[in-house]
Amino acid sequence: MLGQRNAGYTASWVAQIADIPQLEWDELAAPLATPFLEWEWLHNLETSGCATPREGWQPVHLVVRRDRQLVAAAPLYVKGHSYGEFVFDHQWAELAYRLGARYYPKLLGMTPFTPAVGYRFLIAPGEDEAALTALIVAEIDRFCDREQLGGCHFLFVDPDWRSLLETLGFSSWMHHSYIWGNNNYQGFDDYLQTFNANQRRNIKKERKKVMNAGLRVEAHVGEEIPRSFYPLIYRFYSHTCDRFFSSSKYLTRQFFEQLYPNYRDRVVTFVAYPEDEPHPVGLSFCIRKGDRLYGRYWGCFEDYDCLHFEACYYKPIEWGIAQGINSFDPGAGGRHKRRRGFPATPNFSLHRFTDPRMAQILQHYIGEIDAAEQEAIDAINDELPFSKREVALDPEALSERAPSK
Repeated sequence: MLGQRNAGYTASWVAQIADIPQLEWDELAAPLATPFLEWEWLHNLETSGCATPREGWQPVHLVVRRDRQLVAAAPLYVKGHSYGEFVFDHQWAELAYRLGARYYPKLLGMTPFTPAVGYRFLIAPGEDEAALTALIVAEIDRFCDREQLGGCHFLFVDPDWRSLLETLGFSSWMHHSYIWGNNNYQGFDDYLQTFNANQRRNIKKERKKVMNAGLRVEAHVGEEIPRSFYPLIYRFYSHTCDRFFSSSKYLTRQFFEQLYPNYRDRVVTFVAYPEDEPHPVGLSFCIRKGDRLYGRYWGCFEDYDCLHFEACYYKPIEWGIAQGINSFDPGAGGRHKRRRGFPATPNFSLHRFTDPRMAQILQHYIGEIDAAEQEAIDAINDELPFSKREVALDPEALSERAPSK
């Protein structure tokens, strides 16, 4: 796509991340704590048929070069729907329809199908972040005007980045995730002591039910995971989606299989085996980077009481404490997480509409909307079954700049 030259920088749009050399992209993405902006993850989503124009995710990544050097990038997608985002903006879309305003297509910044905090523009170390961010936003504005898009939206944003975008005219919308934090626990029993007596008993009973069913749950990491497991991960994922979330099966078998060659060092699985059997009956699939663990998907071919809790919460926490994990995001949803030590934690999306009526309504009401969301977060956390009240993680603790290893 055509580029725009500004003060020695050239901004250009590319239709696939494969057009950007991986080493260049990852020089910008590697310093971040999130693994989900790395070239390999985004490239896999595109080449496996997940994040493609056919599926309503048209890649339009913006890159900025000074001479030939890549100094900034923004992973972006044009979308004609809101599926796979996990920020439910259907009321805004309905409002736009009633006003006769354009909402779709829209420009979206996030990692597709990944409700994990960390989205931001990628800026090379030593560069003027504020100047490059303003340049990128100006180019985005021109793009939205030229392509007649309804607005630009950034989801699950890095909290350190949010204030900079607010100064450039974006409005914050508060949501919440459920995040476990490691308060210097020495082991799982130490973690159990934070709960009240009744919930300690419940957790012990749940873990014992899995053991009494004749199951053991083992962690397999990186090179320990055989290639044959990757299509099996898809089968478990697909089975769960078919049972509970048939409209949300966004990932293909090819996506999981393509993790093995170049991304398996980030993969952690918690695998359930019957006694003396080598064949898994269930597993949870996680991604690790540094001291962050992200739960993504889970599946089981047979119903085992409490295995979901063991494979998705308790075993990852037990393993994470031993491995020095400081933050564990177990994924979307909260019904089961609240009682198992995951406080509601604010996260934010950023929005700017091109229609002035939509922009005015957003700016007028978003403070009231966020206040109601904060009340909901406080109410959830007031009911957590801790013996001593634990506070939800400060969003600043989720800053996405950290060593890559």
